[in-house]
Amino acid sequence: MSKQILVVGAGKSSSYLLHYLLGKSGEKDLRLVIADKHPDQLPKAVSDHPRTEIVSLDIARAEARRKAVGASDIVISMLPAALHIDIARDCLEFGKHLVTASYISPQMRELDSEVRKKGLVFMNEIGLDPGIDHMSAMQVIDRIKSRGGKILLFESFTGGLVSPQSDTNLWNYKFTWNPRNVVVAGQGGAAKFKQEGTYKYIPYHKLFRRTEFLEIEGYGTFEAYANRDSLSYREDYGLQDALTLYRGTMRRVGFSRAWNIFVQLGMTDDSYRIENSRGMSYRDFTNLFLPYSPTDSVELKLRHYLKIDQDDIIWGKLLEIHLFDRDRTITLENATPAQILQEILEASWTLGPDDRDMIVMYHKFGYQLDGRKHQLDSNMVVLGENKRLTAMSKTVGLPVAMATLLILEGTYDTPGVQIPKDPGIYEPVLAELAANGIAFREYDVPYLGYNPDSVAS
Repeated sequence: MSKQILVVGAGKSSSYLLHYLLGKSGEKDLRLVIADKHPDQLPKAVSDHPRTEIVSLDIARAEARRKAVGASDIVISMLPAALHIDIARDCLEFGKHLVTASYISPQMRELDSEVRKKGLVFMNEIGLDPGIDHMSAMQVIDRIKSRGGKILLFESFTGGLVSPQSDTNLWNYKFTWNPRNVVVAGQGGAAKFKQEGTYKYIPYHKLFRRTEFLEIEGYGTFEAYANRDSLSYREDYGLQDALTLYRGTMRRVGFSRAWNIFVQLGMTDDSYRIENSRGMSYRDFTNLFLPYSPTDSVELKLRHYLKIDQDDIIWGKLLEIHLFDRDRTITLENATPAQILQEILEASWTLGPDDRDMIVMYHKFGYQLDGRKHQLDSNMVVLGENKRLTAMSKTVGLPVAMATLLILEGTYDTPGVQIPKDPGIYEPVLAELAANGIAFREYDVPYLGYNPDSVAS
């Protein structure tokens, strides 16, 4: 009898997920039920597949949602993170396994004991970041520890960018994922991490001026700024004694310095609304954040206020996104500055038909073994095929699909609300990812940490 997989949510990140599962559907006798609020947007290769059933589903309609969950053998939720919990409660009630690519929420974590009692697997954080970052890191960490090594340093960075062939703007950047997450990145408290035995904090207004540089052979130099909380995985990764723990986001060099202009102006603020924003020109929006002058232009005020020279590349970047245009207007009513900035940027930073995106990930492992200090670096680069079959959808969707099959077939059956930190899940998923062109290159470099016997600064 066919196994039925319910996929709830069929947005941009689901393209590779659906293709992979449908590619396995004949061999493994699978049936895919794809439930989405707008199922008419699915490509015909998916909607017309003989092993696909398309369902129009508004998850707010509890009866229809519960019916779909109850009829399945396993559920994949590709919904926004805040919407997983209702699906999770349905899965718990009907005794169904659940797979998501999102961070574990407090509400999801509260279900752990009941999930364990029912012998269910609720696998979360098995996309790209979080997901591939966990699995690739744990594989190396466990390998070093199995040889008797002690982890001294762990740094991890991920970026969703455009491929070198598609770098068509001065920012070397376009949106490849949720634009809102880019605009509000780093807010909600200082970035915190551990460096050479000392806890460090970077306040939001300084975040984009404290960057680290990374080199990937064949792809050039990148920069990285700190994630908000680099310490949250100490327990999960078993790195309680590590001297350095740092997680960050990768961009092309120069992005962060230019983005800092928005931060200093206040354009990324999401805490208040601008009255009568609809119909306001981009130029008038920019002028809201600048001092009044009866004579100086908006351009001149901004350059003086933030000390930007006219021949600075940053100035070209601001002109490129039409920040001073009188004819371009905002369509959002009573929007926050962050919402307006997002709309302005989406007009310039949306992937074009011929654009290809790029995912980069970089890990650093510093460790002590046999009395000597070593460092192993590893990196991964994945290029998208086109605007729909993106590297982002590939690196998010494939791990979800692969984990789903492992759980469905009983190959992985450790119960609980969890992340993919165990060899039973990360070894087969990483092997299958490598077979699909998603693999890490590892190389030894001189250890860059400090002597733990010295005094931390």
